[in-house]
Amino acid sequence: MNKVCIYLVFLCCLFLVACDKTSPVAPEENELLDGPIEGLTTQQQIQFLKGDEAFADVFTINEGLGPLFVANQCASCHPGDGKGHPFVQFTRFGQSDTLGNQFMTFGAPQLQNKAIPGYQPEVLPTGATFTSLIAPAVTGLGFLDAVSDADLIALSDPNDMDGDGISGRPHWNTIPSYVQLRPNSISKNGKYISRFGKKGAAYDLLHQTSGAYNQDMGITSLFEPIDVFSLLEIDPEVNTETVRNVVAYLKTLKQPLPRDVNSGDVILGKQIFSDIDCAKCHSPQLTTGISPIEALSNKTFFPYTDLLLHDMGVGLDDNYTEGFALTSEWKTPPLWGLGLSKDAQGGTCFLLHDGRATSIESAILMHGGEAVQSKNKYLLLSESEKTQLITFLESL
Repeated sequence: MNKVCIYLVFLCCLFLVACDKTSPVAPEENELLDGPIEGLTTQQQIQFLKGDEAFADVFTINEGLGPLFVANQCASCHPGDGKGHPFVQFTRFGQSDTLGNQFMTFGAPQLQNKAIPGYQPEVLPTGATFTSLIAPAVTGLGFLDAVSDADLIALSDPNDMDGDGISGRPHWNTIPSYVQLRPNSISKNGKYISRFGKKGAAYDLLHQTSGAYNQDMGITSLFEPIDVFSLLEIDPEVNTETVRNVVAYLKTLKQPLPRDVNSGDVILGKQIFSDIDCAKCHSPQLTTGISPIEALSNKTFFPYTDLLLHDMGVGLDDNYTEGFALTSEWKTPPLWGLGLSKDAQGGTCFLLHDGRATSIESAILMHGGEAVQSKNKYLLLSESEKTQLITFLESL
């Protein structure tokens, strides 16, 4: 080998070493919300990828967007599969009691605040109560979907029989005809336990997804064929296979993974979380029942929710509701992934149903109703104990 060749080889080696040192380090698995659960079949993995692609699809006018809409893709409200930002919050209106929405002919339940050229966005009708919401993270939903009705009923205490001031209850709601009941579903006066959405008004992920296509993007499907502008039934603008692929994607997204689990402050903070009774609503551990997806069957997981409705007090009462939840009732949101929330929200976390809390502590201090005792116990903690609790919550 002549000197020129040796010199070129030497330069190539230097280049490769330099590239290796300057290449970005791949994030750890517990720093990402995206990704499938383990144990999927080849066919389920293929459907996951198809659903992932459809979740990011941008709808245009030619593809049926609108004419009234809120967003033009699923991912714009759930960036990185995480929580939404107040900049893309959405407004629900028209129901202030459990007697049903009286403004359905005025565009309820969701305000479509954008329109394609030639149309005008909706405005809130006079006299309609409303609330603003931000989209939740969508990871781990298949695990939540697979928890049995019997387990949720066992967690509930609607009449506060144990006298602890906490009276969580399932959201017994009517369901659309197109949903398929879960294995061992339990009915009560013709209603079934629903569990998705801020008020837990959607029965399952098909119900939630079909409603989002329709209400968020003005896209009709076989499941939700009513156009939000004309209020007439029209041909599907998204095919059934695509909807089912998105549902499968949401069902098989992995659960958020905790970080720093061996840290002393995290361990102490976890104990404080239990000591001040946060775990009575944000139940650390749940178990799935039988699922058509084998990888989701009989799995223990750690979402920090009981999926029940709780009265959160006057401060969080927006005078708006869905289904048979009261205006002050909200479904306990899962806390898993909490420490990653700000990654999807531009570097600042926006918590509670409408993003009004910009830190974990401010969210705690806005708790009322059934959570007021836990909030008061938090206020009695020392500064170091508060720090340990927040450190634990950020590790989820």
